[in-house]
Amino acid sequence: MTAFLLRRSIALAVALVVASLVVFVVLQILPGDPALVILGPDAQPDTLAALRHQLGYDLPVWLRYLRWAGHLMTGDFGRSTAYDASVASLILQRIGVTLPLAVMAMLLSTALAIPLGVYAASRRGALDGGIMAVTQIGVAVPDFWLALLLVLAFAVHFTWFPAGGFPGWWHGAGASLKALVLPTIALAIPQAAILARVTRGAVLDIGIREFLRTARAKGLSEGGILWRHAVPNALIPVITLMGLQFSFLLAGTIIIENVFALPGLGSLLFQAIGQRDLVLVQDLVLLFAALVIVINFIVDLVNATIDPRLRSRET
Repeated sequence: MTAFLLRRSIALAVALVVASLVVFVVLQILPGDPALVILGPDAQPDTLAALRHQLGYDLPVWLRYLRWAGHLMTGDFGRSTAYDASVASLILQRIGVTLPLAVMAMLLSTALAIPLGVYAASRRGALDGGIMAVTQIGVAVPDFWLALLLVLAFAVHFTWFPAGGFPGWWHGAGASLKALVLPTIALAIPQAAILARVTRGAVLDIGIREFLRTARAKGLSEGGILWRHAVPNALIPVITLMGLQFSFLLAGTIIIENVFALPGLGSLLFQAIGQRDLVLVQDLVLLFAALVIVINFIVDLVNATIDPRLRSRET
């Protein structure tokens, strides 16, 4: 396990470096002058030159990257030009919305998908076909369109939940959780449909194996066979997909947070792009990329713990 962990840690570090390079290079080649955006089209050339020097845009590209990466490694995320505040403080203010939203959506998706997928696998026939038809619709529905339907139904018509906004955790957890209910459902339903289909396929694949026939021969009930044997042995593809889905949910908040006017990292990134706040955009995009890489790293470790054969295949 130690050798496996060491290899994965090296791969994690390399992936983070490559991600930082890609993010930096892509944003550097975008058209437009951030100094001109900040000062406006009527700015004097000497003023523009002074601001470019202050922001470091007059340095060679490779030196700007090394300075940026070096500051990140020391915990210095730079200063937002649009908000005139440190990027770290902006992230800390907004992550309290994005992270709970993604976690709640992941929990709801898992709570719906795994029982539904297992039940569909154990009930072959019309019921299985009906469940798969419903999940196919869930896969096809865009989350932003579902979000608008939820607002019309439960915020405008029934007025059970707010249509948007976020009061803040300091105003009470109940009001804040209520503001996240509709965004959570909008994010969770399409992901639950995908996860249910994968869970069903994984359980069916496990169900034909010899040890389950032996379990039936010993007189175990169908429920016991499913939950004590089939489901644990089908966890590898399910957990892998859950890791990918959690990464997608973090990125998917960019759209959903704007639909519901939530002050999270997604809406912050959208605003930073519109204001061409290059420092803030770079740090936020790298943060999302780093979260995806770290989540995949954790998923690899969990899978290797569940199935030791995964560790031996890389030796």
